[in-house]
Amino acid sequence: MSRGTDYQADYDDHDVISTGAKDEAAGVKAVMVSMQRAIEQMGPLRTAAALTRLNQRHGFDCPGCAWPEEHGGRKLAEFCENGAKAVAEEATKRVVTPEFFARHTIAELDAKPEYWLSQQGRLTHPMVLAPGDDHYRPISWDAAYRLIADELNALGSPDEALFYTSGRTSNEAAFLYQLLVRSYGTNNLPDCSNMCHESSGTALIESIGIGKGSVTVEDLTLADVILIAGQNPGTNHPRMLSILEKAKANGAKIIAVNPLPEAGLIRFKDPQKVNGVVGHGVPIADEFVQIRIGGDMALFAGLGRLLLEAEDNAPGTVVDREFIAAHCAGFDEYAAQTRAVDLDVVTDATGIDRAQLQRVADMLIASQRMVVCWAMGLTQQTHAVATIGEATNLLLMRGMIGKPGAGVCPVRGHSNVQGDRTMGIWEKMPEAFLSALDSRFGIVSPRKHGYDTVDAIRAMRDGRAKVFIGMGGNFVSATPDTEVTEAALRSCSLTVQISTKLNRSHLVHGRTALILPTLGRTDRDIIDGRKQQVSVEDSMSMVHLSRGSLHPPSDQLRSEVAIVCQLARTVLGPDHPVPWETFAADYDTVRDAIAAVVPGCTDYNKRVRRPDGFQLPHPPRDSREFPTTTGKANFAVNPLEWVEVPEGRLVLQTLRSHDQYNTTIYGLDDRYRGVKGGRRVVFVNPSDIERLGLRPDDRVDLISEFDGQERRAKDFLVVPYSTPAGNAAAYYPETNPLVPLDHTAKKSNTPVSKAVVIRLERREGGAR
Repeated sequence: MSRGTDYQADYDDHDVISTGAKDEAAGVKAVMVSMQRAIEQMGPLRTAAALTRLNQRHGFDCPGCAWPEEHGGRKLAEFCENGAKAVAEEATKRVVTPEFFARHTIAELDAKPEYWLSQQGRLTHPMVLAPGDDHYRPISWDAAYRLIADELNALGSPDEALFYTSGRTSNEAAFLYQLLVRSYGTNNLPDCSNMCHESSGTALIESIGIGKGSVTVEDLTLADVILIAGQNPGTNHPRMLSILEKAKANGAKIIAVNPLPEAGLIRFKDPQKVNGVVGHGVPIADEFVQIRIGGDMALFAGLGRLLLEAEDNAPGTVVDREFIAAHCAGFDEYAAQTRAVDLDVVTDATGIDRAQLQRVADMLIASQRMVVCWAMGLTQQTHAVATIGEATNLLLMRGMIGKPGAGVCPVRGHSNVQGDRTMGIWEKMPEAFLSALDSRFGIVSPRKHGYDTVDAIRAMRDGRAKVFIGMGGNFVSATPDTEVTEAALRSCSLTVQISTKLNRSHLVHGRTALILPTLGRTDRDIIDGRKQQVSVEDSMSMVHLSRGSLHPPSDQLRSEVAIVCQLARTVLGPDHPVPWETFAADYDTVRDAIAAVVPGCTDYNKRVRRPDGFQLPHPPRDSREFPTTTGKANFAVNPLEWVEVPEGRLVLQTLRSHDQYNTTIYGLDDRYRGVKGGRRVVFVNPSDIERLGLRPDDRVDLISEFDGQERRAKDFLVVPYSTPAGNAAAYYPETNPLVPLDHTAKKSNTPVSKAVVIRLERREGGAR
């Protein structure tokens, strides 16, 4: 495609067909799809240049998921299908120029589907939408900074501004961004973690004192039981499958807990091995627990009771009483509550029978090294924090934290979302961090807690916030309750999106709107002839460098570090004590500042240059020390909760297609679930289709019901699928309009996107 012309992405959801779910993941097909997409977007030479440096020690970190690399030597192809797609999307030769915006009104672009928008390519110039205009127009960088500064400095309070962060921002940019925001005078730092793993952090801080996982990749290969709940590695973290394959070869048993049978957890075909090319691959899950949506807490509680009973029958063989006595608090209360759990309630809540519950318990009892992994299937429930606490209880009971091959493993879904939090992107950072920040820079950080993502939307909706600045991401398509969110953003006086590619958030704007194009993870960043490098933190607390190598699509692009620093100078003035110009000129100076402020980052510049970087400290893992309120690991004790299905209704979980990453749509196929050519499908158990008076291939509207209000998403194809009776599934962001803003997890305030009560309403005309 020539530079500067529109890319015509075909899209007609009425052409969608269902071909049946697959029972294997990866393999030769994944390689072929990866190469096809990469060459279409980047061309052969750029594809070779990009993929040979992806996840390599002297290359750049994948802009997709946060799954870590193994220590030691790395494969030549150290990436998965979706990693290759993510790179192709970012390093595409397609561009969105000022001429593109001159050809299209905002209304025209807003009518396009998300897939069409994402396929147009990289943004090349800063653009402004002035009040009353219907086209974005070019603006100089200096004028853009001045416009933002004028708006911010005219607010009645710094708390009327919101500073959102996507998980792909580098450590250096994240550290400077929060420094700018706190220097300005607010803690309004909502981020994407608020919508995904906030429940994990909240639960783990209560239980073990640190909101991160306690295991490494090597621990997974040493484990003899790995329980994976509410996670689909085949699509969301495909490189995890090679680690699970290695664990299986070492004798591990793997338990998969999920409402849907996922191809990656059925069979993995590693394309870099003979049996993945010409053989049948490796079966992954030894036990598939097809759980009802929201039944995970009941499952863990039921397993807890069976483990306690096994200990009663053979004292000293199941419960690690020495570990509990030395390191834990609250066990007696937990044990008393768990012994009273009604196993009939457990089977009703989970949908699994007593025999399978006992089989899983027996696997845990026999284990000497157990890891529990989870993702959004657990975190986006009303009782998510309690559920994760209950899972952690099983590990604590058996002394499975602070020893090789055992521990908690929340699998982060976005590259460097964990690093952003480490660097201070949080609306309620602890006093020790703020004090260190103030001491280093001579500022006074605000102590009043700021808004998280849900509260930020409420603040815009209610007129308490008037300026929105987004550092990456696609806020409109990532957040719940789309109609409310869009109206909230439109009420702002200014919206600013710092972005690499065109997305829906550029079209849902305040009275004035700015698009600031930034360098991506794949782009080389050269300042005064010196190549800069950034750092990231993976899902297991390893910090390492990332070095972009490709020529950027425009000389108008600025790095996130440069954008933050120049914006800070404009907003805060030349006399501000932070050396913004120094930071912008040399990222090593940023890392020196990080070393002085962020715990565990001493000698940052030296240690991050080691071949595999360095691991941040984790007291529970490193020394069985638990920095909780009690000074010990706390057993969680909460009333048992699960999700019941109202009569005539279904409980919906929103999920990704295999051809997307978060809100970025790579294509219109979900190869593993057998969907081709579209995205507006709803997966329903065949018995529910019959019960509800529907037929396969009917077209229906999805109507969610919450607190007396209804929300509607129109025109979905009914696809029979192996879901638990009473449950359904459909893709986001198409289903985000159904997720109520006020339906959030207790304590974490995370939107409940995995348990939305809906009814299906057959559209006029019925089946297609």
